[in-house]
Amino acid sequence: MAGPWLPLGRGYRPLLRCQTAAPSYQETATVPIFVLLFIGVPLIEIYLLIKVGAVIGAVPAIALTVLCSLLGTWLVRRQGFSVLMRVRETLARNEVPALELLDGALLLVAGLFLLLPGFLTDIIGFLLLIPPLRRWVIRRYVGVIPVRTLSGDPQQGPRVIEGHFRRIRRED
Repeated sequence: MAGPWLPLGRGYRPLLRCQTAAPSYQETATVPIFVLLFIGVPLIEIYLLIKVGAVIGAVPAIALTVLCSLLGTWLVRRQGFSVLMRVRETLARNEVPALELLDGALLLVAGLFLLLPGFLTDIIGFLLLIPPLRRWVIRRYVGVIPVRTLSGDPQQGPRVIEGHFRRIRRED
Protein backbone atom coordinates (compact mmCIF):
# COMPACT_ATOMS: atom_id res chain seq x y z
CA MET A 1 0.00 0.00 0.00
CA ALA A 2 1.46 3.37 -0.99
CA GLY A 3 1.30 6.41 1.24
CA PRO A 4 2.65 7.74 4.51
CA TRP A 5 3.36 5.25 7.28
CA LEU A 6 3.19 5.66 11.03
CA PRO A 7 5.40 3.51 13.27
CA LEU A 8 3.23 1.77 15.88
CA GLY A 9 4.55 -1.10 17.98
CA ARG A 10 6.54 -3.64 16.01
CA GLY A 11 5.33 -2.86 12.56
CA TYR A 12 4.20 0.07 10.47
CA ARG A 13 0.57 0.86 9.92
CA PRO A 14 -0.66 3.11 7.15
CA LEU A 15 -1.99 6.52 8.11
CA LEU A 16 -5.67 6.91 7.39
CA ARG A 17 -6.53 9.73 5.07
CA CYS A 18 -9.57 11.78 5.99
CA GLN A 19 -12.10 12.39 3.30
CA THR A 20 -13.26 15.99 3.33
CA ALA A 21 -16.29 17.43 1.67
CA ALA A 22 -16.00 19.89 -1.18
CA PRO A 23 -15.46 23.46 0.02
CA SER A 24 -18.64 25.37 0.60
CA TYR A 25 -19.61 28.51 -1.27
CA GLN A 26 -18.62 30.67 1.70
CA GLU A 27 -15.13 29.13 1.82
CA THR A 28 -14.55 29.68 -1.89
CA ALA A 29 -16.04 33.19 -1.82
CA THR A 30 -13.70 34.40 0.95
CA VAL A 31 -10.54 33.68 -1.03
CA PRO A 32 -11.07 36.53 -3.55
CA ILE A 33 -11.96 38.88 -0.71
CA PHE A 34 -8.67 38.15 1.07
CA VAL A 35 -6.73 38.52 -2.19
CA LEU A 36 -8.41 41.88 -2.71
CA LEU A 37 -7.68 42.98 0.85
CA PHE A 38 -4.06 41.90 1.08
CA ILE A 39 -2.95 42.64 -2.48
CA GLY A 40 -5.45 45.05 -4.02
CA VAL A 41 -5.75 47.58 -1.20
CA PRO A 42 -1.97 48.06 -0.74
CA LEU A 43 -1.56 48.48 -4.50
CA ILE A 44 -4.29 51.12 -4.55
CA GLU A 45 -2.69 52.83 -1.55
CA ILE A 46 0.72 52.92 -3.27
CA TYR A 47 -0.86 54.25 -6.47
CA LEU A 48 -2.70 57.02 -4.59
CA LEU A 49 0.39 57.92 -2.57
CA ILE A 50 2.45 58.25 -5.77
CA LYS A 51 -0.26 60.35 -7.48
CA VAL A 52 -0.71 62.67 -4.48
CA GLY A 53 3.07 62.86 -4.06
CA ALA A 54 3.42 63.90 -7.71
CA VAL A 55 0.93 66.72 -7.18
CA ILE A 56 1.95 68.12 -3.79
CA GLY A 57 5.42 66.59 -3.37
CA ALA A 58 6.74 63.55 -1.53
CA VAL A 59 7.41 65.14 1.87
CA PRO A 60 4.01 66.89 2.09
CA ALA A 61 2.26 63.65 1.05
CA ILE A 62 4.02 61.71 3.81
CA ALA A 63 3.33 64.52 6.29
CA LEU A 64 -0.35 64.44 5.30
CA THR A 65 -0.60 60.70 5.99
CA VAL A 66 1.10 61.16 9.39
CA LEU A 67 -1.23 64.08 10.19
CA CYS A 68 -4.25 61.98 9.24
CA SER A 69 -3.05 59.19 11.54
CA LEU A 70 -2.54 61.57 14.48
CA LEU A 71 -5.87 63.35 13.97
CA GLY A 72 -7.66 60.02 13.52
CA THR A 73 -6.12 58.61 16.70
CA TRP A 74 -7.29 61.63 18.67
CA LEU A 75 -10.82 61.43 17.23
CA VAL A 76 -11.10 57.67 17.81
CA ARG A 77 -9.95 58.09 21.41
CA ARG A 78 -12.47 60.87 22.04
CA GLN A 79 -15.38 58.96 20.48
CA GLY A 80 -14.26 55.78 22.24
CA PHE A 81 -14.68 57.45 25.63
CA SER A 82 -18.13 58.61 24.54
CA VAL A 83 -19.08 55.03 23.61
CA LEU A 84 -17.69 53.82 26.95
CA MET A 85 -19.93 56.28 28.81
CA ARG A 86 -22.96 55.07 26.81
CA VAL A 87 -22.07 51.45 27.69
CA ARG A 88 -21.95 52.37 31.38
CA GLU A 89 -25.30 54.16 31.19
CA THR A 90 -26.88 51.19 29.44
CA LEU A 91 -25.51 48.78 32.03
CA ALA A 92 -26.78 51.07 34.82
CA ARG A 93 -30.30 50.66 33.36
CA ASN A 94 -29.80 46.84 33.49
CA GLU A 95 -29.88 46.57 29.69
CA VAL A 96 -27.52 44.78 27.34
CA PRO A 97 -25.25 47.30 25.55
CA ALA A 98 -25.25 45.42 22.25
CA LEU A 99 -25.47 48.42 19.92
CA GLU A 100 -22.90 50.33 21.94
CA LEU A 101 -20.45 47.41 21.79
CA LEU A 102 -20.91 47.13 18.03
CA ASP A 103 -20.38 50.88 17.81
CA GLY A 104 -17.14 50.44 19.74
CA ALA A 105 -16.06 47.61 17.46
CA LEU A 106 -16.56 49.83 14.41
CA LEU A 107 -14.54 52.53 16.16
CA LEU A 108 -11.77 49.98 16.60
CA VAL A 109 -11.90 49.21 12.87
CA ALA A 110 -11.86 52.95 12.13
CA GLY A 111 -8.77 53.34 14.31
CA LEU A 112 -7.06 50.49 12.50
CA PHE A 113 -7.81 52.04 9.12
CA LEU A 114 -6.56 55.43 10.30
CA LEU A 115 -3.28 53.97 11.57
CA LEU A 116 -2.57 52.22 8.27
CA PRO A 117 -0.60 54.50 5.95
CA GLY A 118 -2.50 55.59 2.88
CA PHE A 119 -5.30 57.79 1.71
CA LEU A 120 -7.92 55.16 0.90
CA THR A 121 -7.81 53.61 4.36
CA ASP A 122 -7.81 57.10 5.91
CA ILE A 123 -10.98 57.99 4.00
CA ILE A 124 -12.68 54.77 5.14
CA GLY A 125 -11.51 55.38 8.72
CA PHE A 126 -12.78 58.96 8.77
CA LEU A 127 -16.12 57.83 7.30
CA LEU A 128 -16.46 55.28 10.11
CA LEU A 129 -15.98 58.11 12.62
CA ILE A 130 -19.35 59.60 11.61
CA PRO A 131 -21.86 58.24 14.20
CA PRO A 132 -24.94 58.11 11.90
CA LEU A 133 -22.92 56.22 9.29
CA ARG A 134 -21.73 53.75 11.95
CA ARG A 135 -25.32 53.15 13.07
CA TRP A 136 -26.36 52.62 9.44
CA VAL A 137 -23.55 50.09 8.94
CA ILE A 138 -24.57 48.24 12.11
CA ARG A 139 -28.21 48.05 11.07
CA ARG A 140 -27.43 47.23 7.45
CA TYR A 141 -24.87 44.50 7.79
CA VAL A 142 -25.52 43.00 11.20
CA GLY A 143 -29.30 43.11 11.05
CA VAL A 144 -29.84 44.49 14.54
CA ILE A 145 -33.50 45.31 15.05
CA PRO A 146 -34.73 46.67 18.38
CA VAL A 147 -36.87 44.19 20.30
CA ARG A 148 -40.38 45.43 21.03
CA THR A 149 -42.60 44.13 23.77
CA LEU A 150 -46.24 43.22 23.15
CA SER A 151 -47.57 45.80 25.58
CA GLY A 152 -45.12 48.47 24.50
CA ASP A 153 -44.23 49.15 28.16
CA PRO A 154 -40.48 48.63 28.75
CA GLN A 155 -41.04 48.67 32.56
CA GLN A 156 -43.44 45.71 32.64
CA GLY A 157 -41.36 43.75 35.14
CA PRO A 158 -39.84 40.28 35.05
CA ARG A 159 -41.02 37.72 32.52
CA VAL A 160 -43.01 34.88 34.09
CA ILE A 161 -42.96 31.42 32.56
CA GLU A 162 -45.67 29.11 33.87
CA GLY A 163 -45.13 25.39 34.21
CA HIS A 164 -45.35 22.32 36.41
CA PHE A 165 -42.58 20.85 38.47
CA ARG A 166 -41.98 17.92 40.75
CA ARG A 167 -39.44 17.76 43.57
CA ILE A 168 -37.26 14.73 43.62
CA ARG A 169 -35.73 13.81 46.95
CA ARG A 170 -32.29 12.36 46.98
CA GLU A 171 -31.88 9.20 48.87
CA ASP A 172 -28.58 9.28 50.73
